[in-house]
Amino acid sequence: MPGGLLTIGELARCAGVTTSALRYYEELGLLPPPVRISGQRRYPESAARLVAAILLYSDAGFTLAEQKALMAPRDGTPGWRQLAQRKLAELDEQIARAQAAREAIRHGLRCPHEDITQCPNFNAGITARLAGQPLSQSHQQLHGQRFHESPGVA
Repeated sequence: MPGGLLTIGELARCAGVTTSALRYYEELGLLPPPVRISGQRRYPESAARLVAAILLYSDAGFTLAEQKALMAPRDGTPGWRQLAQRKLAELDEQIARAQAAREAIRHGLRCPHEDITQCPNFNAGITARLAGQPLSQSHQQLHGQRFHESPGVA
């Protein structure tokens, strides 16, 4: 290619994304506007690293809007460390919710009731949820001491 420029298709293949994803990243400002040759987008080879960074940030859980803030020039937007700390707190919260859900399901599978809606513990969980308690809190209260005393009940 002249000057090491890639077509949108070449960049998409190189980065492992669709051409529509590249157009969307460009529209959001995550990719700088490419030069046009005969009306076709031409990206510098360095654009592949930018796309890889977008994918890496996505893998780490950053939204595209957060990525835009990460890549933006420092104009009063939070820096990398602030965004990373916020994302880490979000991930910790998601992990805690997933772990509580996993434990609740495990306990439910050990429940002797064929119909889970007949289980007193399940119904206590419903009551707690109606009272605004998240699963992690109600499950911990329900099974903190009691579960160890009667392992056959959910």
